[in-house]
Amino acid sequence: MSKRVGVAEVAARAGVSPGTVSNTLNHPERVSPATRAQVLAAVKELGFIPNQQARVLTGAASNLLGLVVVDLMSPFFMELAHAVERTAADAGYVMILSNSENDHDREETVMRTLAAQRVVGSLLTPAGGGTPLDESTHGVPLVLIDHTTREHPCSVSVDHVAGGRMAAEHLISLGHTRLGFVAGQPNLRQFTERERGVRDVMAEAGLDPSTLRVVRADGIGQPSGLASGRQLLQDGDLPTGICCCNDMLAFGVYRALTQGGVTVPDDVALVGYDDVDFAANWIVPLTSVSQPTALMGEQAARLLIDHATNPDHEHERVVLQPRLIVRRSTTGESSGSRSAIPVR
Repeated sequence: MSKRVGVAEVAARAGVSPGTVSNTLNHPERVSPATRAQVLAAVKELGFIPNQQARVLTGAASNLLGLVVVDLMSPFFMELAHAVERTAADAGYVMILSNSENDHDREETVMRTLAAQRVVGSLLTPAGGGTPLDESTHGVPLVLIDHTTREHPCSVSVDHVAGGRMAAEHLISLGHTRLGFVAGQPNLRQFTERERGVRDVMAEAGLDPSTLRVVRADGIGQPSGLASGRQLLQDGDLPTGICCCNDMLAFGVYRALTQGGVTVPDDVALVGYDDVDFAANWIVPLTSVSQPTALMGEQAARLLIDHATNPDHEHERVVLQPRLIVRRSTTGESSGSRSAIPVR
């Protein structure tokens, strides 16, 4: 195993003192451009890797930022993380990705650990069921992502009420009056807002919102969607238009329906949410409410970096708009009326 290169070796190669190497890496504004270039050339040539903990002890600015999400298995959050990581890297930062698993106590532990690592700041999709964190909790800049509250001044989110409205308006425009909704965890604000949008549109269309058939999934993946779809079939009087809180749930519902002899979209129209990459290539291409996921990650990362480094930073609450992507899961040719569908 080769010996790890140290500051002394870099200094010798560059013809400067170890202190100059340290200043170049930690306080580049103190070093002339010519000397800085000389040191960085030696760093590259020797493959020197700075010790992050040593940087922290010297008071140097960290190049780390945190991202905490509620479910790493979700394609939505993976796309979000990719956008944050790419934007952070372009600005010279390294992202630390953590998963709270929608558990407030775990979230608190993760945020405390990130603060101990001296991250410049953290992006957070808050877990449900707990008191929202604020910057005073751990003393580092915080930007909420895919979530907003009146109490927190800095966030990038999507108008999920509008997204729910789009899904319901589309189904009602196709003639559906008996709607179903496969909901995610009720402690996640994003999901409750989507349901609210559906109910609002039903009321405006003269439909009784209390007739919305709601199945609350125990998770947000395909297995939970499969169980939810089976529950809808078991209950009977199947809705003819079903909205799902995300695409993964919709894929599971689709499998339950087809296993029960129900055809999408001829018998039941199905709408997802998130427009994940493979929604367009699903067995029956899925109509879905598309979030500007990459844009949300990029804007949140830039907002956090500005918050952490700009003394004149101004807080923002950025709210992005979703859009409906219509595909065959709602618009195929109908093979019959929209009467009640028997359980098979």
